[in-house]
Amino acid sequence: MGAERESVMDGTTLAAPAAALELRADGHVHTGFAAGRDSVGVIVSAADLAGLTSVTFADQMGPDTTWLPAYADTIRRARRRTELNLRIAAEIEVVRPDGWLAWPADLGCLEAVSVAVSRLPLADGPVTSREVRALLATGKLTPEQVAEIAVTATIKGMDRASRYAPAQLARPLGLLAQVGIDDSAVTPEILDALASACRLTGTAVEISEAWRSPSPRVVAMLREAGVAMVAASDARYAGEVGHWQYLRRV
Repeated sequence: MGAERESVMDGTTLAAPAAALELRADGHVHTGFAAGRDSVGVIVSAADLAGLTSVTFADQMGPDTTWLPAYADTIRRARRRTELNLRIAAEIEVVRPDGWLAWPADLGCLEAVSVAVSRLPLADGPVTSREVRALLATGKLTPEQVAEIAVTATIKGMDRASRYAPAQLARPLGLLAQVGIDDSAVTPEILDALASACRLTGTAVEISEAWRSPSPRVVAMLREAGVAMVAASDARYAGEVGHWQYLRRV
């Protein structure tokens, strides 16, 4: 993958004005191929009824995923039956502190990558939120350390992902909420580094309806820093596609 770009962390990139959030585009939905419950066709119909113009399919994938070609073909066929813009993407997990991603075998059909940090990437491997809570309870990790590890791995993961396809950041800092850490543990310096990395790599931050992530505080700070953002239902069911409550509040 090559060496990490040092400028990801130096905070020198100038901010650009943040664009208004487009609520007619859903930047992250799931299907029955993985974590979702409905077919691509059912989701497209629901998106049309919700008045959307664009949908990004971003099912969870990894090295053992065998259905990526069929998934991509299904979305391509759906394009011929709708005027909606349909993007073929994948949600890929960061699994090491250096930002290494759990890539599927073939990336050729992906038009975007949604970078996720659902487990804390430690040197010995990623650990679940339950395991992180145990490490916090025994004092082996502090909230500040967890925040720094998560954000640093996120930054490096975005750098890697953006070399292959346009990148998005799924549920930013959502892991902290899962382990009971308030995002106040994320220092302004760490948030500045995250914002700089998003701008440098062209990564758009997903504001997740399903996960209520990131928090209004973090949304405000990232928007102030000129980070691009996209509306993302993270829908598991077709009826959730393009429906916004949390996003309208933040």
